[in-house]
Amino acid sequence: MLAFYAYDLPDVGQVAQAERRPTVTVLAADGSTIERYGDIYGTTINAADLPPNLVNAVIATEDRRFFSHFGIDPIGLLRAAFVNFQAGRVVQGGSTITQQLAKNLFLTPDRTMGRKIQEAMLAIWLERAYSKNQILTAYLNRVYLGAGTYGVDAAAKTYFNKPATEVNLREAATLAGLLKAPSRYSPTTNPDKAAERAGVVLGAMMDAGYITEADIRTMRSAPPTPRRKPEGDGDRYFADWVADQVSGFIGKEHDDVIVHTTMDRRMQRAAERRLSAVLTGAGVASRVDQGALVALGPDGSVRALIGGASYGASQFNRATQALRQPGSAFKPMVFLAALEAGMTADTLVDDSPVRIKDWQPSNFEKGFRGPMPLRDALAHSVNTAAIHLLERTGVDPVRAVARRLGVTSPMSRDLSLALGTSEVTLLELAGAYTAFANGGRAVWPYAVTSIQDNAGRVLYQRRGSGGATPVIDPVKLAELNRMLLAVVEYGTGKSAKLDRMAAGKTGTSQDYRDAWFMGFTADYVAGVWLGNDDNQPMKRVTGGGLPARIWHDFMIDAHAGLPARPLPGLDIAPPRPGAPMLVAEDTPPPGPTGALEDVPLIGQFQKLIQSLTGSGKVEYTYPERN
Repeated sequence: MLAFYAYDLPDVGQVAQAERRPTVTVLAADGSTIERYGDIYGTTINAADLPPNLVNAVIATEDRRFFSHFGIDPIGLLRAAFVNFQAGRVVQGGSTITQQLAKNLFLTPDRTMGRKIQEAMLAIWLERAYSKNQILTAYLNRVYLGAGTYGVDAAAKTYFNKPATEVNLREAATLAGLLKAPSRYSPTTNPDKAAERAGVVLGAMMDAGYITEADIRTMRSAPPTPRRKPEGDGDRYFADWVADQVSGFIGKEHDDVIVHTTMDRRMQRAAERRLSAVLTGAGVASRVDQGALVALGPDGSVRALIGGASYGASQFNRATQALRQPGSAFKPMVFLAALEAGMTADTLVDDSPVRIKDWQPSNFEKGFRGPMPLRDALAHSVNTAAIHLLERTGVDPVRAVARRLGVTSPMSRDLSLALGTSEVTLLELAGAYTAFANGGRAVWPYAVTSIQDNAGRVLYQRRGSGGATPVIDPVKLAELNRMLLAVVEYGTGKSAKLDRMAAGKTGTSQDYRDAWFMGFTADYVAGVWLGNDDNQPMKRVTGGGLPARIWHDFMIDAHAGLPARPLPGLDIAPPRPGAPMLVAEDTPPPGPTGALEDVPLIGQFQKLIQSLTGSGKVEYTYPERN
């Protein structure tokens, strides 16, 4: 029988090198490591040079008689057989560390009687050919410990950001606990289960006489190791999105590579902090479970990306994968099409009831205002006015504008398009808004700048900034930006107002299922989405509420130390001093740079004039300015 199973044993004269997936290392813009994928091996470390607690933790849980058996542990086999017989199923294995190494080095993971016999034969051979220290060293440097890591050094660096030679007792127990089920007991994705399993390991170490109760008390009195990736850390959302693109740049067949990206560490941390603060604070009472945030440079470079409340709980990326209704955040496309059709910000559009068969959309604020300028219709996000505007402009021109700016998701061909009923991703919509911030050039959001192999050979290099040709007329863009500026200055996006020129648009889908704020300055474009994965309504959360506040706080952080700059087209000279301009009722006049510091006073003045004269029209003149 032994001869039969020995017939197809692998060549033990040379240690088999297991095939492994190539490593993909994703770096931030500053060169720091965001994440590593593939099969990761650390530095090979002699077992004698590892902390005794780490070696003892492994032996106590995996093979307590390792130093006394000859490769097979008959006592362990009998014990495992008895336990399995009592349980009526396989609940305990009898493999020694040497057998596990034999399987890892030479055999496939098939669980057959033939494989177990070959495993035992190879284990005996290993024990005759190598010392116990050599076997233990090979095992500790080759065993799989989750997250793509092989060996205790790679695992220690991945989970604790330190080499295996520096792990403490708690960390040693955690690493040894991973041997039973690496994914289930991962300290990054299942910290509670990892801690529970580490407790079992510590108990085994104490039973084996490796540690005492005093050692455990000392360990518990020491501060726990900070988690390398705490719950809510959005780095993995960004890194996963990038890693999925690698094969598209260099093909599926490649060796280990290093991917350089556009992530700004400071902005990423700010995005994570600001989004998490709301989701764990005000968002709880408002029945908000999920959120996402993206920030882009004017060239489309993705500087920060958070795809959800907790990567550990859900790896679904709500910034790049979730298709949601943008609501009024889509309206700039409608109003840009109107400007391109010859209208202006002062063109009047009717705010009156709309009824098409059974469809009767309403406004957030009750009542109708009648004729109103486009500027006000966008600033106050008047739904019925947007629908009447789309009727005049036509659906196809609006769809063409959206496509030109980079919206690739399917769009409807009916008037509901004006209310943002066609689903888009957050990243897709942020990319479209980027054209408003960079002078009218359409861009594709991107994160990968270059890819190299381990020898430093460049496999891919991004060239050019993309979108060199403007797709929006500068005059039309300036007018649209003034209108979007009004949204933030006195419209639905007042909560997003910054200490510099900022423009944007709020969005709220039907029944408060989605809430958006999309906005930009001369330096950055950012978008925020809040909602629930099961599409359940939030508690009256609108785009001008929590999303606008998150956007405001994040942009304050992002612009720290940057000088204020005007938006494209809004650095033009103001109208000639003394030139009159007519302003519709309750509509503050746009200043030469969009600043409206006197809006409350102007509104009061209009109401006073109207009450005295019965007229809602007021003639203003600009004061002399130096």
